[in-house]
Amino acid sequence: MTDVSNTGAAPAAKPSSSLLELDERTRRRNASEKRFRYYGIAAIVVAMLALLGLMTSILSNGNSAFKQTFITLEVYLDPAKLDKDGSGDLAKIAKVSTFGYAPLIKRALEAKFEEPGMSVEGLTGKKAAAMISKEAAAEMRRFVLADPSQIGETVEFKFLASGRIDGYFKSRVTMESAQVDSNVSPEQLIFADKLRDEGSLKVGFNWGFLTRGDASENRPEAAGLGVAILGSFYMMLVVLCLTLPIGVAASIYLEEFAPKNWITDIVEVNISNLAAVPSIVFGILGLAIFINFAGLPQSAPIVGGLVLTLMTLPTIIIATRASLKAVPPSIRDAALGVGASKMQAVFHHVLPLAAPGILTGTIIGLAQALGETAPLLLIGMVAFVREYPGAPPEGLFDPAAALPVQVYNWTQRADPAFVERASGAIIVLLVFLLIMNAIAIILRRRFERRW
Repeated sequence: MTDVSNTGAAPAAKPSSSLLELDERTRRRNASEKRFRYYGIAAIVVAMLALLGLMTSILSNGNSAFKQTFITLEVYLDPAKLDKDGSGDLAKIAKVSTFGYAPLIKRALEAKFEEPGMSVEGLTGKKAAAMISKEAAAEMRRFVLADPSQIGETVEFKFLASGRIDGYFKSRVTMESAQVDSNVSPEQLIFADKLRDEGSLKVGFNWGFLTRGDASENRPEAAGLGVAILGSFYMMLVVLCLTLPIGVAASIYLEEFAPKNWITDIVEVNISNLAAVPSIVFGILGLAIFINFAGLPQSAPIVGGLVLTLMTLPTIIIATRASLKAVPPSIRDAALGVGASKMQAVFHHVLPLAAPGILTGTIIGLAQALGETAPLLLIGMVAFVREYPGAPPEGLFDPAAALPVQVYNWTQRADPAFVERASGAIIVLLVFLLIMNAIAIILRRRFERRW
């Protein structure tokens, strides 16, 4: 027996591979993952820059709304103007309109104008009086009606300066623009500078922006958010009282008790669809049902609250069902295993554990409703409202405004001072939204249970 020699060619050796050496495919995969991380970082940077630009624009335009120019004057409450017969009868004093108080303010300003070093060439007493807000006469009238014994005395008042004078100290009005502006003159600005140097004119924090009602287009310096803040609070009160019990009850039934059939499937699909419906559709629905059919008053917090309730309910139901699903089934099984009924298992064990998610979803839904504008416009909440609504429950039917609608209203007016106040109102609205979202985060972390 002889060995047979292998005359064929030797097989080619396979390339060796090692876990310590990266092949071409691994390099491409690592490069792709690195690019994806860079894309994510770039997206976050772009989003943060956009948010920073938005906040910078809002703060720069609205920060001045929280400051206001005031002119302090000593006004003689002339009895010949306010109490002609000297009887002190409040009913007769009340008959004196704001037109009867305007000459007193003009006289006080002329007295200031006549002091040494205060006169300005070309400035008349009428133009000097125009530097004071038209709201000043109404403030004086309210002061006198509250305390008629002050008639005949010289009282120091802190009046709002007119919108143009206020804009001058906020760099919105200049000497050059005053030359072509029919509402202000360079002489008035010069006199304003002298009043500031003398100490009668000061720029301070504008508490009235947060407490006053809306004002007409002729007195933007007197416009405030007080009525809008109270109206938004009333609407959120209605939304909270309706959406929380109805939404939680509907969610518990659908998730824990309802049979799984085609009827509940249709209900669940429609709830999801309603959550995606544009908010203006709910405004049309509210206009048809609550105003045209039910006859509720327009521009009332009760109507706004009902419309926002319809809009918020699907969101809260979805959030509540998700919280109930997050509770482990073992909790239900354990409760049922020790003899608890189905309702006891749900209300004594499942619901308390799902409460953090339910509260978080509710607060986020309220925050979403707080910023809605379109449905409120359709039910007439864009109306000019100056007086505060009364206390609940009667106040829920009184005319009121809302913060987002007030922002929209001010942006439609021509005076630049209203644009400034619209940006200030946006800041207030954002503060409320941040507070509500912070409360949601605190509640979630405070009551959260990890399984």
